[in-house]
Amino acid sequence: MLNLDTTNLQNKNNLLAFSAGVDSSALFFLLLENNIKFDIAIVDYGVREQSKKEVAHAKTLAKKHKLFCHNIKAPKFDTHFEKRARDFRYEFFDSLVAIEGYDNIITAHQLNDQLEWLLMRLTKGAGVCELLGLVPISKRDSYTLVRPLLAYSKEELLHYLKTHDYLYFIDESNDDEKYERNKFRHRFSDALIQEYSEGIKRSFTYLHQDKTRLENKFETVYSYKLLHIVKLYEENIKVKAADITLKKLGYLLSASQRKEIDKENDLVIGGEWAITLKGDLLYIAPYLSIDMPKQFKEACRVAKVPEKIRPYLFKENINIENIL
Repeated sequence: MLNLDTTNLQNKNNLLAFSAGVDSSALFFLLLENNIKFDIAIVDYGVREQSKKEVAHAKTLAKKHKLFCHNIKAPKFDTHFEKRARDFRYEFFDSLVAIEGYDNIITAHQLNDQLEWLLMRLTKGAGVCELLGLVPISKRDSYTLVRPLLAYSKEELLHYLKTHDYLYFIDESNDDEKYERNKFRHRFSDALIQEYSEGIKRSFTYLHQDKTRLENKFETVYSYKLLHIVKLYEENIKVKAADITLKKLGYLLSASQRKEIDKENDLVIGGEWAITLKGDLLYIAPYLSIDMPKQFKEACRVAKVPEKIRPYLFKENINIENIL
């Protein structure tokens, strides 16, 4: 019996990220069983002949259950396929949120995905917050990302589909170990889940509780678009606060970048993000190099606004008084 926590989905405008695979197909029917209203969105990356059938199936399924199916064909990605495909997918979702006003994006990440992520981050050097990349609820600027299946293994979801004779597709590219995630799945996580699933579930529960306690040591006091101002309640929490905030913004810090943040209070990470600590406030914004009027620069100087975030304030027309 698979029980979903639908607290954050009731009476909301929901969008399910759908692929027609095992995970999203199981979630599709579980949402229907729980009387959750939702639409679906599917991306055709054009790298498999079967993807056309998956999109057609998604449209048929949506029509049958009186849902709307958003679909899009992705351009060809010759390099860094996983990252560029993910970026394209979430840009598509973001556009749908902006146009259709969705409150939640629902994804079908499950227990195996959690363990794969943990093992991959573990091999690179990571703390509790970095190890738990997948959380049940993630607040984004314009929507909430909800993952209702994190407590269930792929085997449980597959059993559910077979029991009810629901159609699903298998993506053969999941067997290709040139992708790091597939390698960890086949060599480590699947075997561990198969033998120790109950203990792994309990461990993730405890780890998420530890992460919550850690995050209580700081809070976001202001955010607008990509600008975040975080209040730190302990001096040694700066790196964790920056790491978690940037992760919510879609940027993952490397081990060397975390060391940089630990050593410096005013820096630019990856040429993309300005990070400045001023007193107990941590300012994070996209790093820009643009011309600003003298009057604006003087107002920032008088207000003691950190220099590296000033260009973003100007570009987005953010009132200085709002962030002080």
